[in-house]
Amino acid sequence: MKKLLVLVGAVALVGSTFAQKPSADDSKYSLEGGLNYNAGAGIQWSAPTIRFRYFVNDNIAGRLQLGLGDGMGTPNSESFSFAENGDGTGAVGTDNITRSSWTLQLGGEYHLAGTDRLSPYFMLGINVGSGSFTREWANFNGLGYSENYISRKIEAGVSRFGVNIGAGMDYYIFENVYLGLELGLGWMTQTIKEGTDVSVINVGGNNVTTTDVSLASKSTVIGTNAMNAAFRLGWRF
Repeated sequence: MKKLLVLVGAVALVGSTFAQKPSADDSKYSLEGGLNYNAGAGIQWSAPTIRFRYFVNDNIAGRLQLGLGDGMGTPNSESFSFAENGDGTGAVGTDNITRSSWTLQLGGEYHLAGTDRLSPYFMLGINVGSGSFTREWANFNGLGYSENYISRKIEAGVSRFGVNIGAGMDYYIFENVYLGLELGLGWMTQTIKEGTDVSVINVGGNNVTTTDVSLASKSTVIGTNAMNAAFRLGWRF
């Protein structure tokens, strides 16, 4: 982390002589990439994004953003193990969770006057997203190790909707090239849709397969999260 800050500072210092904030008359568009920082989970970089902006004038810009991840700080995969015996010996049961997701944001920005190189702004964004959810058990019954609970697999689709408000800044380190930081407050609701639920249980020496429908569920997050804390590198053109 310290090395990254030193590198960013050195680049900014070298480029500051040549940098100047462009006007919307000369450069109406910007394209940038960013990584989001999740302080709640320690030093963790996640959910890369690509953002396109159109500057109507020097104060107002529209933005379209595509991000990987659910915007709620959830990891893409999690794995848990459960030993047969209390001392950790014997066979092991497992619980594996895998997620894939994307989030699309449509929004706008209001840029303040700032300085020759600094462009601070306020933003509002509407987020929609989709993805999938898979959970697989092996020798695990939901509470602990189970020899007879051979396997279980749950698969379902995921949809999301949310709103972000925040503030950020672009600092131009070279001509039309800038570093950016954005922080904000977000509300996001996630719905796991009905899916398939297949279990294989050993009953009296025979494996019995049961196929069911997994129940839908919904969760909501309000607060600063991974989607809303981003470090960016961009180009105005």
